[in-house]
Amino acid sequence: MKAVGLTRYLPIDDPESLVDIELPTPTPAGRDILVKVEAISVNPVDTKVRAPKAKVEATPRVLGWDAAGTVAAVGPDATLFRVGDPVYYAGSITRAGANSEFHLVDERIVGHMPTSLDFVSAAALPLTTITAWEALFDRLGVAPDGSDEGKSVLVVGGAGGVGSIAIQLARRVARLTVVATASRPASADWCRQLGAQHVIDHYQDIPAQLLAAGVPQVDFVLCLNDTDEHFPALAQAVAPQGKICSIVENARPLDVGLLKNKSATFVWEFMFTRAMYETPDMIAQHKLLTEVARLVDAGTLRTTLGEVIGPINAVNLRRAHAQLEGGRTIGKLVLSGF
Repeated sequence: MKAVGLTRYLPIDDPESLVDIELPTPTPAGRDILVKVEAISVNPVDTKVRAPKAKVEATPRVLGWDAAGTVAAVGPDATLFRVGDPVYYAGSITRAGANSEFHLVDERIVGHMPTSLDFVSAAALPLTTITAWEALFDRLGVAPDGSDEGKSVLVVGGAGGVGSIAIQLARRVARLTVVATASRPASADWCRQLGAQHVIDHYQDIPAQLLAAGVPQVDFVLCLNDTDEHFPALAQAVAPQGKICSIVENARPLDVGLLKNKSATFVWEFMFTRAMYETPDMIAQHKLLTEVARLVDAGTLRTTLGEVIGPINAVNLRRAHAQLEGGRTIGKLVLSGF
């Protein structure tokens, strides 16, 4: 089967950083299903894993943790899907990625694809949707039934992949007041289209801008951009007994003492945790992806597709990685077909 992989970890402008390769088509065992990959999307985690380092792989490593396709075969213990089912999923960072014609994935982290979307539009959703859903509903404890209506959330980095779906979930499902941050007119417009009632600039004084917007403190904060830089401002912005969740690892120690007087909470979200550790609730990702498909088909949520790069090959994946590393992407970058 065709695939795109690496053996050395190189700068993305090096043509050897991602290369076209041929690999044997795998066979599913246990609860795995084999998916014929139709479309993939690219996330910051891809660029971070590929980032330059001295390590050399003995056999090619395949990246890619976002895919949509069709079930081609099922393992002997798989019960959730049948051959021919359209599916979408993010996979596990501890296994080979989906930048290949066929891909093995545990059925417990796979969802039935929205019937109203094509593969390209569906591939934009899984990783970021799981991240946003878990951050809002599992980590921050927002009620998914709308019973927290009237409370507020600050989404730092609203125009990126996670922000694009988090705004929708917070506004259209949880019915929160949504303040998003964006630094350019195009990204601010994107956030408003997705449902943010207020948009502020994360490069400016966040607490002052919140006050000017009439939301002096927020009940929840979802940090999707530079935790080190923003943490002091977020600690000031969060309401007493509020909660902050970040998905961006810190380079320096965070002064969590800033949260003490407010009895505020800080928590991490990492969407690969359930798959990495095979937690007892691992199947929660299958359930949430299936629920999100229902919400998409009902018109509550929309795809976060930003741009289709072209077919799945090394040249186009290098282009997508370079674009993500530039930090100015709106929505998701998707590649389709081999």
